[in-house]
Amino acid sequence: MRVVMFGYQTWGHRTLQALLDSEHDVVTVVTHPKSEHAYEKIWSDSVADLAEKHGIPVIIRNRPDDELVDRLKEVAPDIIVANNWRTWMPPEIYNLPVHGTLNIHDSLLPAYAGFSPLIWALINGEPEVGVTAHLMDEELDAGDIVIQRSVAVGPTDTTTDLFHRTVDLIAPVTTEALGLIASGQTEFTRQDRSKASFFHKRAEEDIRIDWTWPAQDLERLIRAQSAPYPSAFTFHKGQRLEVVSAVVSEGRYGGTPGRIFYREGDGVVIVAGADARTGRNHGLAITRVRTGDGRELPATEYFTSMGGYLTGRP
Repeated sequence: MRVVMFGYQTWGHRTLQALLDSEHDVVTVVTHPKSEHAYEKIWSDSVADLAEKHGIPVIIRNRPDDELVDRLKEVAPDIIVANNWRTWMPPEIYNLPVHGTLNIHDSLLPAYAGFSPLIWALINGEPEVGVTAHLMDEELDAGDIVIQRSVAVGPTDTTTDLFHRTVDLIAPVTTEALGLIASGQTEFTRQDRSKASFFHKRAEEDIRIDWTWPAQDLERLIRAQSAPYPSAFTFHKGQRLEVVSAVVSEGRYGGTPGRIFYREGDGVVIVAGADARTGRNHGLAITRVRTGDGRELPATEYFTSMGGYLTGRP
């Protein structure tokens, strides 16, 4: 089939590579310009560079326009394949090819449509994550599912771990889905919209630690915001403090959320949970921190004495 590929960052790069390795003919690539957004500088393998290396015409757009529609009509693709296309795609584009548009999304749809699905899924304690190939329609990430593959989430996995596992699914999911479509199959699995969830892009506010969260949730937030993602942060004595690693405490600690309370093992326990006053909660044992000047050190060295509070604001 003649394929036009829409994509960006490493997800798009892997998708384009899968198409180049397949029996299909990539006739044009559409990608976004480089961005300085914190999350778009991560996993930023260039789709444009890969396409140009293989002599494929590249169109760079922040969002579709009339000129792009005209150029796509000229190349007359049989199908569009998209992965990590970051802006709205109008129906005059996704309905243009005879086989429509196949979108590759890094979640197990219908859950975690939208942005940063791996981070949100890890924060929420999902047992598995994955990649879905679905046909695009008028609602974002809501079209019929062609194929879906999953991987388990381990108890110490970070978002970076899950990225590497799911990005390896892109090639087989893409090529298997295209194979089904090329074979003439047209009936696929409708999404159960009662199970759908849609998430926004991550921003600074989303990595600010709220000590009223249970320690188990905070521990997953720390793992979700592992390098190279921006670390979750709090404030100590008015200064920003990033939490690089942490575990749920073995003991249960009562008092006020955010209290710097007790040394336990290799960590320093912070009281956590909205109902911490009951004394039934585990705390968050911080093991490594990074200060505002970039120094990373064990929490037991940073917290030279117990007492005082970590807060959400200076």
